This record gives sequence, C-alpha cells and structure tokens, in this order.
Amino acid sequence: MSIEARFKPLLEQRREEHLYRQRPLSFSAQQAQMQINGIQVVNFSSNDYLGLANHPDIKQAVLDGLANQDISYGSGAAHLVTGHSLQHHLLEDELADWLGVERALLFSTGYMANLAVQQALMQPGDTILADKLNHASLIDGALHSEATLKRYPHLDMKSLERRLQAIKEGQVLIVTDGVFSMDGDMAPLKEIQQLADSHQAWLMVDDAHGFGMLGNQGRGSFDYLGVQPNQDTVLVGTLGKAFGTSGAFVAGSQTLIESLIQFARPYIYTTAMSPLNALATRAALKLVQSADSERFRLQQHIKQFRDGALKLGLELWESHTAIQPIVLGDSETALQWSEALKQKGFWVTAIRPPTVPKGQARLRVTLSAGHTSEQIEALLSALKEIKSRP
Repeated sequence: MSIEARFKPLLEQRREEHLYRQRPLSFSAQQAQMQINGIQVVNFSSNDYLGLANHPDIKQAVLDGLANQDISYGSGAAHLVTGHSLQHHLLEDELADWLGVERALLFSTGYMANLAVQQALMQPGDTILADKLNHASLIDGALHSEATLKRYPHLDMKSLERRLQAIKEGQVLIVTDGVFSMDGDMAPLKEIQQLADSHQAWLMVDDAHGFGMLGNQGRGSFDYLGVQPNQDTVLVGTLGKAFGTSGAFVAGSQTLIESLIQFARPYIYTTAMSPLNALATRAALKLVQSADSERFRLQQHIKQFRDGALKLGLELWESHTAIQPIVLGDSETALQWSEALKQKGFWVTAIRPPTVPKGQARLRVTLSAGHTSEQIEALLSALKEIKSRP
C-alpha cells in the first residue's frame, strides 16, 4: 500500500470532521500586534506571557554573542561530546540558583525533557500515576517508559490516593502539569506532594505554563502555592513561553541530574541547543526575575477578561492563569468563532479533539503582559457581537 492510499482517506476524514490542522504563517516578530497569514491581528494565541519574545535586551544579547569570537551559533555536537559550552553551563547554574535546587539540566525542547525523565527514571515493575489531562508530551513519555501507566481523573486527589494505596510493589512516579495547558487550571501541588511523601512516591511536575508567570520572581507553581519540593521532586520547565526564547530544563537534586546525564537517551543523543540561545536565555532569566510589574499587569488583564467574558455569558473554565478557554462544544462552532474573530482582527486559536476531549472544543485565549487593556476590551466587544448572532 502506498503512503497516499493509506493516508489520503484519513486526511479527508479530518477535513470532514473539522479537525484538519494548518500552520499559520507569521510575517512579523512575536508580539501582541502581529501580521499572520497576511492580515494584521492582535495575537491572543501566544504563550509569550510576559511579552519577552521580542524584548530588546534579549535581542541585544544575541547580537553581542555574534560579535564574541568564543561563542558560535551552532553547538556542533551533543552535550557529552563537545557541545556543552560555557553559556550552557552558566545558564544551568543560574536556573538552579533561581529555583533553589542543586542542579538544572538543559534540553532542546520540553517534549524531549518529558520523554527523557520518565524513560530514564522508571523501570519494569514501576508505575506512573498521571493526571488524565496531562500534556501530550507527558503521556508519550510515560508510554515510552518501561513502567505501567495509570491515569487518575483530573485533579481528583481521592482517586490518586486510592491508586497509591493499591500499588504494593515497585517505585511510583506521580506526574502532573503545574498549570494545565488547555484548561488553565492548576494542580493542587500541596496535596499531591503530601501524598507522594506519605507513599514514598516520586513527583514530576511540568510547570511549563507556571514558570515566569507565577510566584516570587516567577519561580512557578510551587512557589506560588507555598509548597517546598523535596529531593524526590522533578521540576520541568520550558523556555519558549514566559522566557521568550526556546528550549527546556529539568531541575532537582544532584543525583537526579547525574542520572539523566548518564541514562536519558533524548539527552545523550541530541545536539545541544545553540550557545546563542543559552546566552539569550540568561538575559531572559534576569528579565523574568525582575518582571513583577509585568506579572501584576498580567493578573489585571486576566481579571478584566474573566469579568467581561462572564458578563457575556460565555462558558469559562475555573482558571486564574493566562490561559482562558472559552468552551463552545463542537469543532465546527469553534472554527466558526475563530474565523469570525480573525475577520475582526483577533487571532484566537480553535482547539479541537484530540487535543481536548470530544465535545469540549474551545477557543484558547492566552493573555500577555504585552497586551493593553484596550485590546482586551476590544476582544470582549468582538466576542459579544459574535455571540449575539443568530
């Protein structure tokens, strides 16, 4: 059978079910006001929560790096060969100091970090207990490990406790997002950490959407909720969201990081990220640490949007983060609303199955400190007009 014979019917089925995906083409820098697919829009779909992706300090760091004869654009090799540069090393140290952990380890993407941790740490006979709405990369990491994967209902601590009590042998790793990427709600990390401690389980938290946005100096969900990670806690963060650069990191104990260096195949066999990106992220980390005014402005934007959307009678999830989903139900309606907003100058992505459960298609509104209150009010006005259409 040819590739066309196998996949052409599947592609057509996706079109018919309003699930076909297409890549929008950006013609401008990543910021609140953008040109996408040739039209000027206010971007409400980016994860650039602090508005740093186009920050002049980060761009200047790259320019300075290009002029430095000791910094190359490409790393040339994996970290364990010759690709681990001084810029990578310094960034790892600075991330660890920021989070108050022993060490941090860089990865090229958050997806790779989530694959690496679960593959490296878990062995046959072990069990991964994962929140039902974990990010796809966490699910794939669990499926590619040698452990048994069991999922508990979203944020259901009683179900998690029952599953922990039922496991009589092997190591258990509890895996959860800190802030859930499609719903915007937060894991109850205090309760999860307590359950992990009482059952001698390890805990892995992907805080991709919490780091930079929440907590003192943007230290993330643990700091925001007043929870202290322990030596068996694994923190995962990405750099392509609030940091405005790219890549990811894992943070935790000395033993954790050394174990990943020795046993994590996605780390061992991947070329290191560009040293220039590491240099840019070092500049971004300083901006994140001092971004209290941006975090305050973002919280104001969240309140403004939620208050306005609820007055319009729109169905929102219980989210107090920058991720504000408007649940519309079926995929066709979500696409229609997204297209209508696009025609009014707002880019808001329609999220459909299988990314979210069937019947929960939505508009995923993401807010940024880079937005203005006027832009948010204009979005609410556009939503009001669309909702009132017959």
